[in-house]
Amino acid sequence: MGSTQDISGAKAPLDPIYRKVFLRLLPFLMILWTLAWIDRVNIGFVKLTMTEDLGWSEAVYGLGAGIFFIGYFLFEVPSNLLLQKIGAKKTLMRITIGWGLTSVAMVFATTPAVFYSLRFLLGVFEAGFYPGIILYLTYWFPAKRRAKAFGTFMSASAFAGVLGGPLAGWIMNTFDGVSGLNGWQWVFIVEGTPSVLAGFVVWFYLTDRPHQATWLTVEEREAIAADLAADDSAVEGREHSMLQSLKSGRIWQFIAIFFCVISANSALTFFGPTLVQEVGFEDPLAIGWIMAAVNLAGGIGMILNGLHCDRSGESRWHTATAVTLGAASLAAAGLLLNVSAIGTLIALGLAVVGTMSAIPVFWQMPNWFLAGGAAAGGVALINSMANLAGFGAPYLLGAVKDSTGNLSLGLFIVAAVEICAALMILKFVPPFRTNTTTPVPTTNDLTEQPA
Repeated sequence: MGSTQDISGAKAPLDPIYRKVFLRLLPFLMILWTLAWIDRVNIGFVKLTMTEDLGWSEAVYGLGAGIFFIGYFLFEVPSNLLLQKIGAKKTLMRITIGWGLTSVAMVFATTPAVFYSLRFLLGVFEAGFYPGIILYLTYWFPAKRRAKAFGTFMSASAFAGVLGGPLAGWIMNTFDGVSGLNGWQWVFIVEGTPSVLAGFVVWFYLTDRPHQATWLTVEEREAIAADLAADDSAVEGREHSMLQSLKSGRIWQFIAIFFCVISANSALTFFGPTLVQEVGFEDPLAIGWIMAAVNLAGGIGMILNGLHCDRSGESRWHTATAVTLGAASLAAAGLLLNVSAIGTLIALGLAVVGTMSAIPVFWQMPNWFLAGGAAAGGVALINSMANLAGFGAPYLLGAVKDSTGNLSLGLFIVAAVEICAALMILKFVPPFRTNTTTPVPTTNDLTEQPA
């Protein structure tokens, strides 16, 4: 069992302390991420009737789904730097209330212009939440304990799919026509309101830093501080400015890798329900339950891959193997789409498992090469640049479906993009382990690394 020595000379066991921190922070952060994810991706379910009701093309939907990430890109780095300056409570409260109100306002998205504007605004408010939580968790957990924390937190997006699919289907079937509103409009009202309420809870529940945690004893706070200080010494020499981050070939490699992963994740998120509809399912609730099962598998994969990554201290192969599974399964779904409904759904499930399992363990790689202030800007830079794939992939799939009549070609293209992530990981990321003190490249090595 890990331990550290406090000022009095007594050793405080670390495992129970970090378990206490984990149980205090992760469940609440998972609730916030679940709400954020539902408000971000419920458009994939309301699209099943919304586009028909409003007479929109697949390309209009794809552009609206993707334009979220333009707002996300423009405001993510400033939001993450603001979190470091003013603290997690103020930043996350602002973000959560803002995206909740915008989600509710989607009830008025009856023209493409309003649809695009509100999706853009939703991206603006959500900007900084995901990388902000990644940064926030580094304030509480050392590198060797982060993959489990990251994986558990990120698995909420999968479990949001488990909850969000059936919930959206039930709302659409049950509330359609109530008060003169369509079922898809009620989805935004019912699912956006809890986010507004949760934003106020953030202020009373979260603690910015371990030394401010009144729910920890003095000895526990000192033990965490000593452990994190030792962890920081292992990454000494790797701090660099935002300008150096922009010049760092290594960081641009991470951006390219994550761009490929997000391309696949966005395709599955925004067109997964459409793929299920294409194999013969029409009822929104039935489609919701199928996507619930798929996302449950993805969440389990996330947690298991993160746990194994923590135990082994290895994240390079854990990420590359997962994205390879995702890419192969996307290609299989494209091949089977017009051949076998069951085969297509199995391939869809495996694609979600592979792609989602790669995301939390991926973050172990850039976090190992970044430290201190560089982590705030570097993580946000990687995430914001890579998330531009969230704009391109949905629009591409929508345009392809408009021109060909189905999703097969689009799935092949996305699969080809995702496999590039595995190839780049093996080519550009040197082997390392988070549970050792093996030296890694310094700041100079990073900035000299070719893009």
